[in-house]
This record gives sequence, C-alpha cells and structure tokens, in this order.
Amino acid sequence: MTVTGIIAEFNPFHNGHKYLLDQAKGLKIVAMSGNFMQRGEPAIVDKWTRAQMALENGADLVVELPFLVSVQAADFFGQGAVEILSRLGIDTLAFGTEEVIDYQEIAYLYTKRGSEMKNFVENLPDSLSYPQKTQVMWKEFAGLDFSGSTPNHVLALAYAKAVAGKNIKLQPIQRQGAGYHSVDRDVDFASATALRQHQANYEFLERFMPAVRLFEQAPKVRWEDFFSLLGYQILSNPDLTSIYQVNQEMAVRIKEAIKSAQSVEELVSLVATKRYTKARVRRLLTYILVQARESSLPEGIHVLGFTEKGRKHLKKIRGQVNLVSRIGRESWDEQTQRVDQIYRLGNPQLLEQNFGRRPISK
Repeated sequence: MTVTGIIAEFNPFHNGHKYLLDQAKGLKIVAMSGNFMQRGEPAIVDKWTRAQMALENGADLVVELPFLVSVQAADFFGQGAVEILSRLGIDTLAFGTEEVIDYQEIAYLYTKRGSEMKNFVENLPDSLSYPQKTQVMWKEFAGLDFSGSTPNHVLALAYAKAVAGKNIKLQPIQRQGAGYHSVDRDVDFASATALRQHQANYEFLERFMPAVRLFEQAPKVRWEDFFSLLGYQILSNPDLTSIYQVNQEMAVRIKEAIKSAQSVEELVSLVATKRYTKARVRRLLTYILVQARESSLPEGIHVLGFTEKGRKHLKKIRGQVNLVSRIGRESWDEQTQRVDQIYRLGNPQLLEQNFGRRPISK
C-alpha cells in the first residue's frame, strides 16, 4: 500500500486541507506543526485540536514537528519534516502548490548539483534576503521565475530539495481557492488567513471548515496575547544574541523598537528591513519569547493521534522507529515541551499539552 506523507500546519483546518487529504493516496501520515507556526506565530488553536480535525477528515496518523522544525524558513522546515516522514516509511510526499510543475525533476537536479547550488547562494550579496537568494538560485539553475506571492510553491521547492537522493515520489496537488493570504469571503475555498480573521463569524466558518465544532470549542490564541511577555523577555535579556539566530544587528533593532511599539505587528514593522523579512522577524520574536536555543532533531517521534489504519502502521514500524506516545512516561524534545508551557500562557483555558496526554484514537 502507498504510504503518503503530508506536511501541514492546519491553522486552522479547512476545506482546502480536506481536499488535499482526499487527493492523497493510501495510508496518509501528517507531520504537523506543534503550537507555533512556520512563519513565527502561535497556532490559533492547540496541536491536539488540529490533530483531531485532521483525523476526522482523512488523516490516518498525525505526528508532531518539534519546535525548531516548525518555526523555520522554508528550506529547514521542509528538511526536518521530510526527515521525520522518511523515518515513518513514506514512499510519496503530497503537497498543495500554486504551480504544478515537475518537482521530481527539480529533486533530481538538486541531487546532481546541490553543492554547486548551495555555493551559489552563499556567494550572493548579503543585501538580498534569504528568500530572494533562493529565488535567484532557482532562476539560475532551473529557469524558474516566481514571486513571494506563491508561498506554497516556495515550500514545494523546499520539499523537492529535501527529498533529493531519497526514494520518495512527489505528488503536487493544485492549491484550491483564494491566495494564501487572501481574506476574501466570496470564494469556493477560504484561506486559513481569512478564517482566522473572521473567526467570530460562525456562518462563514461553517461554510469552509469541516471540523467547525472542534474549532468553536477550543480556546483561541493570538500573538497579541503574548505581547507583554515578549516585551519583558526583550527588555530583561542583556544579550539577545544568546537566543537562537538573533545576531547583533537584529538585537539592537529589536531593543530599540520595543521602546515605542504598541503591538506585535507594529514591532515587526519597525524591525523588518528589505534584508530581514517580516516572516523572519516574527520567527526571531518567537525565539525570543520562548528563549529558544539551537538543538538537533530529537530521536523520538511524538505521536498525536491515529485511526485504526494508522495504528496498524505504527505497530508495523515500532521496532524500527523510536515512537513517543505518552510524554512523562517517555522523554521527548525538552525545548518543545517548554515552548508548550509558554503557549498555554496565551489562554488560561488551555489544557496541559504534553504530560500524561495520550494519542487521539479514532
């Protein structure tokens, strides 16, 4: 049987995600971000709620991406997620994209010329942001020309790089509906951004979210819920460069901007430059919020939930993979566990996120 991997955030789960799961073949394993997202923001609802949404709508197994995989630029996000899915025995990686091209050929290209492509990026001027450097690289080596308005395509290229040299087939699926950041409500498939923005409009949510009852019942979290704590972390830390990926330039800019910023978004706008994108700044602020430190990929894989098909697959691979099903009885990534405790400060109604929690069984 085909074993298909899917890398997702489900922030929140919507009809476009269900379409992706419906198009995927065989056993469907989702590697899902935990309680903080790739672009540097807290999940609107917690990881257990989002895992249950997925299991009720086509996923067979949901595992958690550790914090330092979840909150990363596209290349590192893709690399960490693919490594975890590879351990779980996938033979296919399915993903949504705005541009359906031959990503398998892209993976083959990177297999052959990866070192050359890395050197090319490293020698580009530092006045360019990392996303701009990768765009130049793809145009130079693959003839691909794209803008920042196709984030799923950018992730797809990162996945192609990550599977280079691995025996994994790529299955691109045309992304449905409005653009990634669209807040348009008059569409066939609303974006996650639109659903977050219109979360108080139940009629709108019900139209575009197959698991709307779970979303409605769950405590909600926003970046602004952490603004005071973020300000404290910035002002009380004498050396922000001790935080993961924060350099001296960013430390100075952030220290200065927090003196006048009245919100997270205002702080991001004050700090961001042409070289340091807003997404990168949000990631740095997330690292500061949780006092992130560099760490390697944990050996264990945290299981959030499974169906009967998923349970049988876990039983099949259990002796080959270090599976963590109950934190407390088994150890897992300490940084992610600490991050989850901080996430709970965003809403006092949030339940314990790790210790004693068992995987969801559907």
